[in-house]
Amino acid sequence: MSKLHDSRTTLPNKANVTKAKPKWRHLLELTRMHAFPDGMISVFWPCVWGYVLASRNDPPDPYTFIRHIVPIFVSSGFVYSAAAVINDICDREFDRHVERCKNRPIASGAVTVTEATILLIALAAPPVWMLTFVNRTAMISGLIGIFPLHGIYPLLKRWTSWPPAWSGLAMTWGYPTAWLIVAPQDIWSPMIWTLTLGGMCWIILTDTEYHCQDRKDDVKAGIPSTAILFGSYIRVILSIFATIYVAALTCTGIAANMPPVYFIVVVAGTAVHLLWQLLTLNPDDPANCLTRFSSNRDLGGMITAGMIAGVYLSDLLKS
Repeated sequence: MSKLHDSRTTLPNKANVTKAKPKWRHLLELTRMHAFPDGMISVFWPCVWGYVLASRNDPPDPYTFIRHIVPIFVSSGFVYSAAAVINDICDREFDRHVERCKNRPIASGAVTVTEATILLIALAAPPVWMLTFVNRTAMISGLIGIFPLHGIYPLLKRWTSWPPAWSGLAMTWGYPTAWLIVAPQDIWSPMIWTLTLGGMCWIILTDTEYHCQDRKDDVKAGIPSTAILFGSYIRVILSIFATIYVAALTCTGIAANMPPVYFIVVVAGTAVHLLWQLLTLNPDDPANCLTRFSSNRDLGGMITAGMIAGVYLSDLLKS
C-alpha cells in the first residue's frame, strides 16, 4: 500500500489545531493572502503587461490607467485565492505527507472540505461578475482562465510530471485576457500568443524552483513533478525555458516597436536576473530554492516597469 493511502496515517487533533489559531486565520491562510503579495502578484503582472502593450498606440492618462488597473488587481487576487483553495481541496491527501504542506488548513483538519468549498464559491463569484463588464471576447478568455485553466491544475499532478506547464498557462492567461479587454480585434495577434508562450516557460522555471523544496517528500509520497523529472539536468533544462522566455520578450518588443529602454530593462534585465537564478540555484537546498522562486516577484515588477516606461516614452517621442 502506498504511503499516500496508508490507513494508519493520523491527523493532528483538530481541537488542538483550531485552538492555536482562530478560524478566520486558517481561512486567510487557505487563500494564501496572509503572504500577500507573494503568489498573487504573479497572476497580476501578466495582466498589466497585456493592458499596457495593447494600449501602446494610445496610452491612457494616469487616472484612467489606475482606474482600469485596480479592478484587474482585485480580480487577480480573487482568482489566485480561489485557485489556492481548490488546490488545497484536491491535494489534501498529498499535503499530509509533505513536510512543508502538512500544516495547511485542510490537510491539518483546521478547515473542512465543506467550509473550503463555500469559501471557493465566494472567491470565484466576484471575478466572474467583473467579467460581465468587459467585451464578449475578453469575457470568454477570462472564464477560460478561471476554469478550466486554474481549476484543473491541481488534478494534473496525479497523471503527469508536467503540472507547471499547465500552471504556466493559467498564471499567464491574464496577459491575453487583459489585452483583449483593450483590443478584442487582436485575438490572433502574434504579440499576444508569443509572450503567452514565453510567460508559460517562465512559470515552468519558477514552479520547478518552488517544487525543488519538496523533492524528497514528493518522491516518498509518489507525487510527480518537473523538479524530480529533470533530475541532474535541472539547470540545463531550466536554461532552455529561460532562453525561450527572453526570446519571447525580445520578439514582442520588436513587434510592438518598443524603444531602447524596453530592451535594456525588460530584455537585458530579465536575462541577467534569470542567469543569476540559474547560476546560484541549489536544488538540494530548500531555502535557496525558495529565495530564487520568490525573487521572480521582483523580476515581474521590473518587467512591468520597463514595459510601462517603454510605452509612455514612445508616446512622448511621438508628440
